[in-house]
Amino acid sequence: MGSMLKRVIRSKTSLIILYVCVRCYLGFLRITVKNEKKWIQYLEKGGSVLIAAFHQQFFALIRHFKTYEKFNPIIMISRSSDGDIIAPVALRSGWKVARGSSSRGGKDAMNEMIDFVSDNGLGANIVDGPRGPMGVVKPGTIRIGQKSGAVIVFCVVIAESAWFVNSWDRFMIPKPFSRVEIRFSDMIKTDKIRTGSDFERSRAFLEKEMAPFLVQPGGCAGRGKE
Repeated sequence: MGSMLKRVIRSKTSLIILYVCVRCYLGFLRITVKNEKKWIQYLEKGGSVLIAAFHQQFFALIRHFKTYEKFNPIIMISRSSDGDIIAPVALRSGWKVARGSSSRGGKDAMNEMIDFVSDNGLGANIVDGPRGPMGVVKPGTIRIGQKSGAVIVFCVVIAESAWFVNSWDRFMIPKPFSRVEIRFSDMIKTDKIRTGSDFERSRAFLEKEMAPFLVQPGGCAGRGKE
């Protein structure tokens, strides 16, 4: 019964229904976007950009990220069962998908990301996915930025009111009609990463800058740095 249910959930029809339901649900959120213009202008002038986000917060990004379809973007999604559901949603939102993670197919997916971002300009990566630890920026994000020549722009979601799933990352689902802010950071350059120390310094810096926006177990959504 379990395997049959999984096949039904992953069927083309079910995934189309899921996508439509998610899009409709997100339409009830009152979303505002901050600090997006600078990196889009940089991208339109020929620069490359890698968006970094928490696994906890990506649900609220799905509807808005479809607006980037015109840039022919790419995102890395794991080969997990969750990834099998998320990948079709990303594809229907206009994003190319590179399947892989640190545990399965990561090297091939990372190389695909690097080549694609170098050639096309825009990519996205979940910094702590697919299994955590929560809030820990894994090396892949920095590596993709470094090798592709892309600047890194992290993206965080600040929800006025939300539910949190009992999962490793306390997955966030903003409540209907709540105010949700999608906030982008300034562009973080990767072109001066030369040594292992430079690499770790960049990874730690990104983790530190994103940390105030992560909702910790037992906590509530913070406002981070204004």
